[in-house]
Amino acid sequence: MSAASQASATPSTANARPARGKSKLATVALAFLLGSLGAHRFYLAGVRDRYGWMHLLATLAGTIGVASLLADAGNPVLNWVFAVLGGTSLTSAFLAAIVYGLRPDEKWDARFNPHGAPTRSGWPVVILVILSLLIGTGLLMAGLAISFQTYFESQVEAARALSQ
Repeated sequence: MSAASQASATPSTANARPARGKSKLATVALAFLLGSLGAHRFYLAGVRDRYGWMHLLATLAGTIGVASLLADAGNPVLNWVFAVLGGTSLTSAFLAAIVYGLRPDEKWDARFNPHGAPTRSGWPVVILVILSLLIGTGLLMAGLAISFQTYFESQVEAARALSQ
């Protein structure tokens, strides 16, 4: 490389920011607290992350679906579809917190923190993973129970209507 080309390359590289590493604790905390809004995805990949936007839209749809179900308004099937989308976003956020929290620090650093100080997961990450497991599992089981109960109640009502 000639001296002129090195001189012209120096200003552009001097203005370039080094890639910032991402904190494992911050990612797990965002997934635990605001994961259904896609906050952990936006933190890791930026605002152009399509999965982050899918989380946000699914949560919005779920909120509309649950509110419509409670108000007994609109199409019940569409309301249930929206509610399931929101529930899926919520439970997948807890799953993301578990997956990111259990990823070995070396693999985390290789993917999200290549030039920063080595990550050392501590008790806060472990506690958030345990809470994510407890709450996520509880929500998933409650969602399944409510879905099955609603389905069987609709079948009983349909059988009563046919018998009359």
